[in-house]
Amino acid sequence: MGGTVTAVSSNGTYSFTKPNRESIRLLAGLGVEGDVHAGTTVKHRFRMEKDPSQVNLRQVHLMHEELFDELREAGFVVAPGELGENVTTRGVDLLGLPVGALLRLGDEAVVEITGLRNPCAQIDNFRKGLLKQVVGRQDGGDGGVVHKSGVMSVVREGGVVRPGDPVEVELPDGPHQPLRIV
Repeated sequence: MGGTVTAVSSNGTYSFTKPNRESIRLLAGLGVEGDVHAGTTVKHRFRMEKDPSQVNLRQVHLMHEELFDELREAGFVVAPGELGENVTTRGVDLLGLPVGALLRLGDEAVVEITGLRNPCAQIDNFRKGLLKQVVGRQDGGDGGVVHKSGVMSVVREGGVVRPGDPVEVELPDGPHQPLRIV
């Protein structure tokens, strides 16, 4: 079970989008080197206002490129990095992974999935109406809420990640916990 890294992105300042890079370096326990969200404690501005001492479970944001295909069909053109993700993948069901799943990115880096990204109003500021496309309902609108805007992770092993790198998935032992907003 695996896929491919299609883009990597980072930004040293608070901005909704993150420019694509030739490579990014993941630092164990911190996140993406030079990215504004790197650190052991939470760096998301809203979460820092509530409690700046929270453990940072959002060191690396991953998004499945298949979402961009779906958005294009709905009339929204979105490119890697534009929704703030650090790593864009293809061929991995990120949203279907359980908490604790490990992703090996390239030769060295390993991230552990911590939960789902909570899409916010900034998505609609980026493209009006886009938020409704990344938050949906299961079972044709009758089921629970589905958050499609990627997953969050922490860095377990550092290393350089580049577009074209393989993504290998390792599922945790025992009963799997479904992803929740972190």
